[in-house]
Amino acid sequence: MSTIKTLIFDFGDVFINLDKQGAMQNALDLFQLEELPEDLISINTLYEQGLISTEEFVSFYTDNFPELSKKDIIEAWNFILIDFPKKRLEFIKTLASEGNYKLILLSNTNDLHISWIKNHISFYEEFKSCFDKFYLSHEINLRKPNADIYKFVLNDNDLKAENCFFVDDTKENTDTAMSLGIHIWNIDETKQDVINLFTINNNLF
Repeated sequence: MSTIKTLIFDFGDVFINLDKQGAMQNALDLFQLEELPEDLISINTLYEQGLISTEEFVSFYTDNFPELSKKDIIEAWNFILIDFPKKRLEFIKTLASEGNYKLILLSNTNDLHISWIKNHISFYEEFKSCFDKFYLSHEINLRKPNADIYKFVLNDNDLKAENCFFVDDTKENTDTAMSLGIHIWNIDETKQDVINLFTINNNLF
């Protein structure tokens, strides 16, 4: 008998498809850089944690790259977002209707990406309503892979780590969760799909 009572899901490359490599190359080409310098990585992290506003974030880039417009920056930032296969919506809707697990979304994201998703994914609100809790990094001022975000979710929902199962495409994120005693699936988005969660992880369910 499974002891797993709560399923915690990442968003990007679990439900919505991302083009991480393409977005990085697009940004490097746009900014005429070989690699992203530390100050840009830091500002991106602050933005994901909601510690700076969208206006401050975009202004930082237009100040540093004055030849680029706000529109250029926003388009480059949103380049990573591709599409949300309907079969994954159906998967989470079925899970929600069956009511066998508490469902939590835990995503490193930001205001610009969520705005894009709301405008381009017609069923975003329907998707969101499937979850008991919906945690976005920029709204809770915490981000993965820091341990404090997992502890926050456990404490906020009165959960025991050993009763939780976490799906994320980034090994760094699942490693932290595993170190806290959470069961994990470091999904390989190039070969695996979240809709096959129970067959791929049948040793746990």
